[in-house]
Amino acid sequence: MPHLWHRAQEPGCFFTNVSLVSQPLPEAPSVQLKGKGVFLDPLSGSQALRWLLAAFAGFVAGQLFSTGLVTLMAAIKGQSSQLSSLAHSTSPPEWYILSSLFGLWAGFLGAAWAVVHIGRAPRHTLGIRFSSWDLLGIPIGIGAQILIGLMYLPFRSHLKDFDAPITKLTGSSHGVGYFVIIVCTLVLAPIVEEIFFRGVLFRSLAGFSSLVKTLMGKRIILVLAVLFDGLLFGVVHGELIQLPGLALFGALLAVLFYRTGRLGLSIVTHIAFNSLAIISYTSSSGTLFGWH
Repeated sequence: MPHLWHRAQEPGCFFTNVSLVSQPLPEAPSVQLKGKGVFLDPLSGSQALRWLLAAFAGFVAGQLFSTGLVTLMAAIKGQSSQLSSLAHSTSPPEWYILSSLFGLWAGFLGAAWAVVHIGRAPRHTLGIRFSSWDLLGIPIGIGAQILIGLMYLPFRSHLKDFDAPITKLTGSSHGVGYFVIIVCTLVLAPIVEEIFFRGVLFRSLAGFSSLVKTLMGKRIILVLAVLFDGLLFGVVHGELIQLPGLALFGALLAVLFYRTGRLGLSIVTHIAFNSLAIISYTSSSGTLFGWH
């Protein structure tokens, strides 16, 4: 459980050459709900609002950049008339996948840049730090992937296209293009998504706890921040079937970030989670390194 920090303040007094004048007892500070390091620099209510606005702007910008970059690449490829069919394709071309990812990530990283440079926040407030303990994320990520898979197991026979997200990423890829997409999926996606969803979005949501005086109120806001962060993480992946599992995983990543104060553990956990998904799919489909 998070640590509880409370500092008592003693009433001060001072003497003058006429009489003893006692200062009024200052108002006791509200209880602070803190994790192990994530709130070394707690966000005020106004800071939390600015960070949340930056996250919202980054999310919207990412969608626009993604659409714009895909449209531009389609024009270059002479496939503008096929955009609608490509958007619903189960195996879109590599340029479509990479354009979508890079456009989305540009918006996400733009939000992080805004809170650091425009908002004048120290870089370490995003939690971009690593420790050897972050290697614990490997078993955590693998365990999370297995548990979520078991959660879906009773329904697998009734679910169509359960592996559609991975198929869409790798199904039509081969050779160099396949390696690029795998690197993006296993390394770049976890880093960028953790910076945005945990470093910016979760920090902003949890920061509103500074507006609440009671410990219970702070805990409620923290729980809501974890749940909302996880839900949006699941929604942004655009897969209805996988939404519950991804939302739970996103909530787990938010808890890991809150407890450690670093993105390192959540990034390693995210990488391990994605890695097991890719390995499981390629081994079952008979595809290795993009070769059939």
